Amino acid sequence: MNFDYIVYIGRFEPVHAGHVATLKKAAELGTHVIVLIGSAKQPRTIKNPWTESEREAMLSRAIQESGLNTTQFSFAPIVDRPYNDQQWVTEVQSAIYGVIHARSTKTDEGLDRKKSTIAIIGYDKDESSWYLNLFPQWKRIPMENVDGLHSTRIRSMLFSNGSMAELKDNLPQTVYNWLDQWMTQHPEELSQLMKEFKFIQRYKDAWKAAPYPPTFVTVDAVVIQSGHVLLVKRKTEPGKGLWALPGGFVDQNERLDDAVLRELKEETRLKVAAPILKGSIKATHVFDYPTRSLRGRTITKAYLIELTPGELPEIRGASDAEKAQWVPLSEFMNMQEMLFEDHHAIVSYFLGRV
Repeated sequence: MNFDYIVYIGRFEPVHAGHVATLKKAAELGTHVIVLIGSAKQPRTIKNPWTESEREAMLSRAIQESGLNTTQFSFAPIVDRPYNDQQWVTEVQSAIYGVIHARSTKTDEGLDRKKSTIAIIGYDKDESSWYLNLFPQWKRIPMENVDGLHSTRIRSMLFSNGSMAELKDNLPQTVYNWLDQWMTQHPEELSQLMKEFKFIQRYKDAWKAAPYPPTFVTVDAVVIQSGHVLLVKRKTEPGKGLWALPGGFVDQNERLDDAVLRELKEETRLKVAAPILKGSIKATHVFDYPTRSLRGRTITKAYLIELTPGELPEIRGASDAEKAQWVPLSEFMNMQEMLFEDHHAIVSYFLGRV
């Protein structure tokens, strides 16, 4: 074994044979393997269908099936920070050093972080492996893709018709069995994921004839008053039932500033005059993470609207919003698993400016 610790970061949605090959290589090269499960605390979507605890269950079963020593592996969840790489790096480092510290105090094998040799392992030939460049202090161990396996294709096979038949050759048997049981025990979640998958497919099919891949422009309103943020519950796909910021697509002949006020009024019936809302805009920012939306390349401009402290204005869900609600910021910060797309990250970005 060449390293004290091998770090493996992934989403594992779901765990497939390529992941198992990497786990085996990591166990071969390291005394201990730290598996960081990314995209934690996300709502169920066709991109992130399973919780971090469910993915850890899949990983544990795959490790056992492979004959590896389960005590050689530790797991920790990692939250996405699409607009703050340094915060994400800090949280990754903290998770890793937390495992090292825990092992150094519980076993004779543990080494403190200053003495430990650490390497990071991963497949580094696609757009999802950008993170490997953020850890120059650790040796990089590259892995080749196994038989062209991609979790995206596996999820597409699963959610296109809800059948496990095509997945058997791509998954460890224990993971296949776990997924089969999960589908039986979670019929409502599966049904919703299949509806979302079909919606996204139809949405993308509508743009197939376009000469270039489309780029969509949207606006979002971050309305803050007296320690509350204004949210709406989505009534339609995608993200049906999730909480979101009031907002939407910009009309063809509309300025962005006008679009955000229009969408805000349409979805919340907020009882505040438009001139007051416009005068309450304290900051704006463009959020353009390339994969922020399942619908395709979608760039949004968000507006921080800070209203004067006082009684919360009357609101009512309308248009494509099932309901509108003022949510205490302390409660909002714990709602990441209930927020649409990157809206939690958008509000978090602005909170330091209020």
